Amino acid sequence: MKSANSTCRWGILGSASIAKKNWHSIVNAGNARIVAVGSRSVNNARRFIADCQASVPTPYPVDAVEGYDALIQRSDIDALYIPLPTALRTEWAIKAAHAGKHIIIEKPCAVTAADLQRVVDAADASGVQFMDGVMFMHSTRLEAMRRVLDDHTSVGELRRITSHFSFVADDEWIHRNSVIEPAGCLGDVGWYNIRLIQFALNYEMPIEVRGRILKGVERPDGSGITPIEFEGELLFDNGVSATLYNAFSTGRQQWAYFSGTEGYIHMQDFVLPFYGNNVEFSVNNDSFSGGGCFFNLERHKRTVSLPEHSNNHRTAQETTLFRTFSDLVLSARRDPFWPEVALKTQRVMDALLTSANSGSRPVALC
Repeated sequence: MKSANSTCRWGILGSASIAKKNWHSIVNAGNARIVAVGSRSVNNARRFIADCQASVPTPYPVDAVEGYDALIQRSDIDALYIPLPTALRTEWAIKAAHAGKHIIIEKPCAVTAADLQRVVDAADASGVQFMDGVMFMHSTRLEAMRRVLDDHTSVGELRRITSHFSFVADDEWIHRNSVIEPAGCLGDVGWYNIRLIQFALNYEMPIEVRGRILKGVERPDGSGITPIEFEGELLFDNGVSATLYNAFSTGRQQWAYFSGTEGYIHMQDFVLPFYGNNVEFSVNNDSFSGGGCFFNLERHKRTVSLPEHSNNHRTAQETTLFRTFSDLVLSARRDPFWPEVALKTQRVMDALLTSANSGSRPVALC
C-alpha cells in the first residue's frame, strides 16, 4: 500500500521508554514524520509526547490518542512503530496489518514463532511491510564486516563465534515483567546475539541448539521460569559453533568475537555503539614465533573505523532503520528479507528456550 505523501507518516503504538529513542530517530530520518502517539490513556500519551518534545522538539504538533485501536484506525498514518510488551505484540501487530499499516516491532517480535508467523501472514495478506527493530542491521559497520569476513584472508575460514550482551536490571523490574516478557534476558538482549550470529553465517540456520537458564525467576502466573541469566550454543552444518551469554545480572557488556583459521574480528559494542562519531571493529592476525629460549607472541591488529554517529544522529543506525523503512513505504516496495530473518531469529530463540526448559537437551532445527 503506497503512501500518497512524500513523507512517511508514523504513529507510535505505546509509550515505552525505548520509544523515546526512536522518536528522535524518526525526526532525524528526513523522510518521516510523527503524527500521533497512542497509549492506554490519553494522559500517558500526553506525558510521553511532552517528554520527547522537551528533549527533541518537532516543528509540528503530535497528537495524543487514547487507545491503541483509535491510533490504528487513523487514516493519516502510514506506519506504526510497536514497542508494546512482547505478550501484547502479536494481537496489535495483526490488527495494524489488517488496517493497512506498515509495522516495525521491537524485539523479540512475539512469544513464539507461530505467533510471529501470524503477524507475517497478516502483513502479506494486506500488502504491508514488516520489520523488526534490530538497529545494528542498518549500520555501515555490518557492511564493512561482511567484506572482511568474505575476503578469505583476514579471518580465513570462520570456525567459532562467541558473544556476550548483559546489563544489571532492577529486581522489581524483572519480576514485574516476568509474565509479559516470558523470554526474559534471552528475548530482551539475546535476540541481538542470535541475529549477529546469523549475519556472520549469511543467515544459515543452525542444525542444533542447546540452552541453559543459569538464573531465573518463577513467573507469578505459574507457567514457567523467566531467564535472567542464560547461555546458549548453536551448531551449524559447516562445523561452525557459536555461543551466547545474556543476563540481567552482569555488568553492561556487548562484545563478540568471530574466529577463523587466519585471524579474528573483535567488536566491543555490537548493539549500541559507544558514544561518539565513529563505529569500529578490529581485525587481529596475531603471530607466534620462537627460537632457543625465546617464545614471542606478536600482536597484529588493525582497526576498521567508519564515520557514523551514535545516539540517533542523522547518520546513526537507528535513524537509518526508520529512513530505510520509510523509503520502502513511500516506494510501495516490500522487502521479503526482513520478515524472513525475523522468523529465523524467533525460531532459534524458541529452540534455545525449549532446550533450557527440558534439561538442556539438544534441539534440532531443520
